[in-house]
Amino acid sequence: MKPIAQIAEELATGGTTSRALTEDALARIEDPDGEGSRTFIRVFRDSALAAADANDGLRKTGVVPSPLAGIPVSIKDLCDVAGVTTLAGSTVRCNATPAARDATIVARLRAAGAVIMGTTNMTEFACGGLGLNPHYGDCRNAYDRETGRVPGGSSAGAAVSVTDGMAAAAVGTDTAGSVRIPAAMCGLAGFKPTAKRVPVDGIFPLSTTLDSVGPLAPTIACCGIVDAIFAGEDPVLPEAAPLEGLRFGIPDTLVTDNLDAEVAVAFERAVDKLSAAGARVEDVALPELGELSKVGQIRFPSMVEGYAIHRDRLENMLDQMDPRISTRLLAGGQMSGPDYYDVLQFKQSLTERAGRITANYDAIIMPTIPVIAPPIARFKGSDEAERDPHIIVIRNTSIGNLLDRCSLSIPCHDAGAAPVGFMLMGENMADKRLLAIGLSVDRLLSPNL
Repeated sequence: MKPIAQIAEELATGGTTSRALTEDALARIEDPDGEGSRTFIRVFRDSALAAADANDGLRKTGVVPSPLAGIPVSIKDLCDVAGVTTLAGSTVRCNATPAARDATIVARLRAAGAVIMGTTNMTEFACGGLGLNPHYGDCRNAYDRETGRVPGGSSAGAAVSVTDGMAAAAVGTDTAGSVRIPAAMCGLAGFKPTAKRVPVDGIFPLSTTLDSVGPLAPTIACCGIVDAIFAGEDPVLPEAAPLEGLRFGIPDTLVTDNLDAEVAVAFERAVDKLSAAGARVEDVALPELGELSKVGQIRFPSMVEGYAIHRDRLENMLDQMDPRISTRLLAGGQMSGPDYYDVLQFKQSLTERAGRITANYDAIIMPTIPVIAPPIARFKGSDEAERDPHIIVIRNTSIGNLLDRCSLSIPCHDAGAAPVGFMLMGENMADKRLLAIGLSVDRLLSPNL
């Protein structure tokens, strides 16, 4: 993996061309011994090469629309591409009407000169944290590929496309952690913006309340460039925030419970490094988070919203869906109107109560997920095995969605070890501030730099 800035410099100095980058990415996708066939649902070979050639031609005339110009990018299979049917990781939409136009973020990527490689595999309808898909295959995490570990979901193929050099950055979506979970499991950086900063039109929904769109890439600097393009902003990074004097809070409730040993060790070491760099790290009382563990998924608006979106499919095409996903979506149909009202009221109350506490900190920090990537085989062979640990995987990441915050995940493990994510959560619409902090934390902790 190379950071976007390094690739852009090589393009600018003639060290490579967009055509060469794209051909290399396609070779990795098409390698019969690689993960390409499970990572991509569709590959846009001809249009990608045409876009690469167009970028090379423009560059010769001095036209470089953005730092992403000429660089391969993958997009999650939820995103509309003009003339193509959006499958959302499912087979039940194979006969759906093709998209009339690109999703806004896809159009913005094209305008920025990005080379769109194809649409990546994902958990069906973005409803799961492991990244398994019985329809299009289970792409394997780059870590411990011999064992075959989950990549994390739902943006599974997005993560693998970057770790395996099929793209320099990837589009993911995040309703309860679907950018940050695969980023953490695969050793990447991932950024979840404040939801309203980035348009979701043209992206197949799971939750109209919680859905957001964010990038996965090798570094936070890469994520910052792509996020700015998503948001229609100038692709300029904020200045990195000095760590000395920053105040970070670790919630004393829920988020550090039941950690895998590898996660606990890596997180503690990361906290020690931040303290040594001059940051103030302290425990913060957030008993409100305990309310999440008591009631589980019924406190998530996505449950009833997902059921409403898929109601017709659940009634008429149930046998064509992954039973993991259909079971989860059907649970939303058991909620009454008053129940859903209570969920929204709970979300508002939690946001207000937590906000009064977290406003005193530059960021709230925690492990991105409590576990390292488990083997795919653990979830095969029986009905019991196929019930993936959805709640434990999304436990920490979903907090940022419920509170409507920006949040990012940074790899904090040693090179070659099991990937572990270090998560920072900022305030609503404080995205640039969080990215500025993330740039410094990334340089301190990430094995990718």
